[in-house]
Amino acid sequence: MFDREAYNKRIEWFKEARFGMFIHWGLYSIPARGEWVRSTEQMSIEDYQEYFDEFNPVDYNPKEWARMAKEAGMKYVVLTAKHHDGFCLFDSQYTEYKATNTKAGRDLIREYVDAVRAEGLKVGLYYSIIDWHHPDFPHYGDRQHPMRNNEAYKDVVHNFDNYLDYMHKQVRELCTNYGQIDLLWFDFSYDHLRGEAWRATELVNMIRELQPNVIMDNRLEVSGEGYGSLATNNPQVYSGDFVSPEQIIPLEGIRDEAGRPVMWEACITMNNNWGYNERDKFFKSPDMIVKKLVECVSKGGNMILNIGPDAKGNVPQESVDVLRRVGKWMKGNHLSIYGCDNSGMDKPEYGRITRNGNKIYYHVMENPIGFVALHGLKKEDIKKIRLLATGTELKIADSWVTSNYPDVVFVSFGPNPQMLDDIDTVIEVELK
Repeated sequence: MFDREAYNKRIEWFKEARFGMFIHWGLYSIPARGEWVRSTEQMSIEDYQEYFDEFNPVDYNPKEWARMAKEAGMKYVVLTAKHHDGFCLFDSQYTEYKATNTKAGRDLIREYVDAVRAEGLKVGLYYSIIDWHHPDFPHYGDRQHPMRNNEAYKDVVHNFDNYLDYMHKQVRELCTNYGQIDLLWFDFSYDHLRGEAWRATELVNMIRELQPNVIMDNRLEVSGEGYGSLATNNPQVYSGDFVSPEQIIPLEGIRDEAGRPVMWEACITMNNNWGYNERDKFFKSPDMIVKKLVECVSKGGNMILNIGPDAKGNVPQESVDVLRRVGKWMKGNHLSIYGCDNSGMDKPEYGRITRNGNKIYYHVMENPIGFVALHGLKKEDIKKIRLLATGTELKIADSWVTSNYPDVVFVSFGPNPQMLDDIDTVIEVELK
C-alpha cells in the first residue's frame, strides 16, 4: 500500500533542492555518437567489445564533477551506474562486464559516491532496468534491442526470470555497498515491460527495506512520456516518488486526481544527447537554462541538467562554461529557487513568479518600459521590497503614471530602467 505520510517525508529534501546534475557516462563515450549508439547502429556484442577493451578514463575525477555541480548551485547528482548497454561502473559480483575488469581497474561508483558526499550534495544513482548485454534480456523482436532484426536470434529462448534475478541482485548491491543512497533513477518501462513485469513490488519492497529514505522516479511503471499511477488516488507500491518528464516541461504543475500536487523533475540535456557526442555542438545557453529552471520551480517541479563527459572523463568545455554562468546567477538568486514553489499567482508577461512562505520572488526576464508591475499584491500587505542579488531597496512607485492604476503595485529599477542581471533580475517581496 502507498504510504502518503512516508512519501511526503521522503521528498522534503528533493522539494527543497529543486536543481540537480545528471551525468551520462560509459563505454558509449568512446564512439562519441550518443548513449544509444549500440541500438541505433544495431551493433553486436562483438562489435561493441572494442570499447570495453579500450575503456581507460585517465582523467576521471569525480571530485571535479561534484565541485562543478555545487558551484552551479545544484543540490544533488545522479550518475549512470549502468546504462542500457549493460556496462557497470560499479564492482558487481554478478557480471564480468564492469569497470573493474577494464583498464580503469577500479570501482568508479565508489569514487563518485565519496566525492559527491564530500561536497555535501545528495547522492543519486541511475540504473537501467533494460540490458542489451545480458543473454536473457529479449533480443529479436524487441523494439530497441540492437539484435532486434538479427535473424540469428529469432528462435533463441530467453529465461527472463533469470535476467530479473540478475537485475534485482544488482540493485541490492547498489543499495547495500555504498552507504546511504538518496535517489535511485530507474530507466525505463515500455510496451509490455512495465510494473510487475519487472517484479516491481518485490524490487521496491527490497529497496525500502535497505534504503528507507531513498526516493525513486516513476519509470518502473512508465517511460518518460507518462505520469503513471502516482498521479492517481491509488498509486502502486512501485509508482515512485516523482514523475520524470524528459526533454519537456509540463504546461502546468502536475496534480493527482484529488488535486494534490505531485512531485516532478524535468530531465534536460545540455545539448541534444545524454552521452558524449563529439559532433553535437548545439548547447543550450545559460540564459535558457536559468529561465527553464525558474519555469520548473514556478510550476512546482525540479530540473536535473545533464552533462556527458568524454571517453577520458573530461566534461566538454561548452558545458563547463554554461554551468559557470548558471552558477554565477544562482549565487545571488538561489533563495528564489531552493524551497520555492508555485506562487498561486498568474504568470506576468515579463517573466515568472516563485514563492517560499511569506517571500515572493518576481523574476524579471526582460527590461521594463518604465515600471515593473508586481501583480497580485496589495500595498498594505508588503513589509519590504529588495533586489535579491544585492539587497538593494526598491520603493513602491508613486507617480502620475502609476496613479492611474491604484490596484497595482509598481516598482522602478531607476531613471534608466535596466535589469541588474541580463538573464533574470529577481525582486524579493517580503509580506507582513
